[in-house]
Amino acid sequence: MVHEPKLPFSFGNKDVEILSKKTVFSGFFKINEYRFRHRLFDGGWSPEICREVFERGNAGVILPYDPVRDEVILIEQIRLPAIESSNTPWLLEAVAGMIDKPGESAEEVVRREAMEEASVHIGRCTFALSYLSSPGGTSERMYVYIGEADSTTAGGVHGLAQENEDIRVHVVSREQAYQWIEKGVIDNAATVIAIQWLTLHYERICTAWRDK
Repeated sequence: MVHEPKLPFSFGNKDVEILSKKTVFSGFFKINEYRFRHRLFDGGWSPEICREVFERGNAGVILPYDPVRDEVILIEQIRLPAIESSNTPWLLEAVAGMIDKPGESAEEVVRREAMEEASVHIGRCTFALSYLSSPGGTSERMYVYIGEADSTTAGGVHGLAQENEDIRVHVVSREQAYQWIEKGVIDNAATVIAIQWLTLHYERICTAWRDK
């Protein structure tokens, strides 16, 4: 019998006491102020702590992948915060969207966003992983998928005008996308994680999709 290794965590949600929560900013995004205390590793409880948390909700990410041609579909769009630390605020990204409609799953979001942002139909879809984007300051969790796509249908400029989206589509080989990570051309977390995950698992995905 194979035994799963014991998880290393000492505490859980019950070991945090939320003393108060209030919204200190509400605009395009929201910021809440929390006052809380938590159990300490050496025993007892911490003093009261105050932290602001960027509450933007959760998001779905999909990397469209053509297993026949071994190509990925990326999008290019402006991300203003990148202007502070990058040579350009236009980034190469996987397709992504906020999970903000009642009853809509993460997979439904990424399928819809693939059509809106890249005009790409997603066939079979594989869930890769989820992760916290920056848990020191935001509650956002990202759900990452790899989606089957026909790269010969991808290209052009897309996006929703009412959301001020101006998005260019790029098709590159899976290997080229990985090299761009190593060279720092692709440097946003969701896209790096999606491409690295695909690099580790693309053979398994191709087999699974072929057998369906």
